[in-house]
Amino acid sequence: MRACDFAEHYYAHFILFGSAIQAVHFRRMLLYFFEQIQPIFAIQFYNLANLLIIDTALEEAIVALGKDGKIVAELTNKETHSHASFIQVAIANVLAEQQMTISALDAIAVTLGPGSYTGLRVGLATAKGIAYSIQKPLIGLSTLGALATRAIQLAPNAFEPPFQVFAMIDARRMEVFGAIYDPSCNPILQEQAIVLDQAKWNSLIHQPTLCIGNGLAKTKDFTAPHPVSYLEGHYTSQVLLNMAVTKMNAAQFENIAYVDPNYLKEVYILPSK
Repeated sequence: MRACDFAEHYYAHFILFGSAIQAVHFRRMLLYFFEQIQPIFAIQFYNLANLLIIDTALEEAIVALGKDGKIVAELTNKETHSHASFIQVAIANVLAEQQMTISALDAIAVTLGPGSYTGLRVGLATAKGIAYSIQKPLIGLSTLGALATRAIQLAPNAFEPPFQVFAMIDARRMEVFGAIYDPSCNPILQEQAIVLDQAKWNSLIHQPTLCIGNGLAKTKDFTAPHPVSYLEGHYTSQVLLNMAVTKMNAAQFENIAYVDPNYLKEVYILPSK
């Protein structure tokens, strides 16, 4: 809830009992007061928010509902080519499970990529449509950032600091979509398409490294100048929810009209014959 919403709520009660001039001054005082305290209590406010999580970027699609900072309903789909038909039914089902209408959502969070071209478009189009129709914020999430966060959860003591986390997603042939993070999941190497060979691998592994993602198979034959730990696993809906709450607290929302999937590579569409 915004500061002005709190102020208007109490202002409406005050004008029943005071003069017009007193009410105006009281309203100004309330606005100032709530603007000052809102950053302090933002986490408490947004942890209580109802968040819809949509992820169709990779092989496993996730539709989940977060409430009070926890996942309360979730459906997944591992049939990559059926994400489009899965997502609408899944959204209706997780809302019905919690007896919640779509208008009760406080924000919609969606993975922007990198990932599958079709999957990203399906997820983002759905999320944008919902956010626009109910006039609620849209939050964009990084698949690589989610993988890095999950790696830290899975192996927090794999290495003594300093170490790094290399999240990578298969981009076909010897290419991956990758990014490197520090133990706090701050980016060291920004998200990019990387063509892997031994020389490139050596340049990236400049300290002990946790590696995670479905691009791992492409690196198994490389020798590394520093210790490398390979982690199997995928990020969870709770990881996505935590990332969404953090962004919501920081008011980091997407522009619904202009946000696009993060493909990381040029997309070429051949004309139909």
